[in-house]
Amino acid sequence: MDENLEPGARDLQQTDDLFSSTERERPISPDRLLSAVANEHRRAILNSLTTASDKTLEHDALVDRVADRVGDENAERASDEHRQRIRIALHHTHLPKLEELRIIDYETETGLVQFVGGELEQDLLTLVKSYDGYE
Repeated sequence: MDENLEPGARDLQQTDDLFSSTERERPISPDRLLSAVANEHRRAILNSLTTASDKTLEHDALVDRVADRVGDENAERASDEHRQRIRIALHHTHLPKLEELRIIDYETETGLVQFVGGELEQDLLTLVKSYDGYE
């Protein structure tokens, strides 16, 4: 540690060591990260991916998991219609937003969706998950 630093001040190298190279390459603002987990559908996507083997799911499997986690407001609506609404919302809204934030990788050609977020995203999901029952 540099003797010339004030007590409690960190050396830049020490600060850099706290973050992996991938996190430095893709900084994400707290507001954008919180926005990503503010939506029930996106939390369901991220929780489904982080609990899957290799943190990867096929698009159809992801749709099924999200549909099971996110209740339909209209209980009379058929399950197939609910899944179709989820499929459309994921494809047009939620997956692109998460990919833009570089939390997931969505390969439309193969239909594979993979969680590529870091430890911060996983920790935030864990924290938020404990409050999901209070909604």
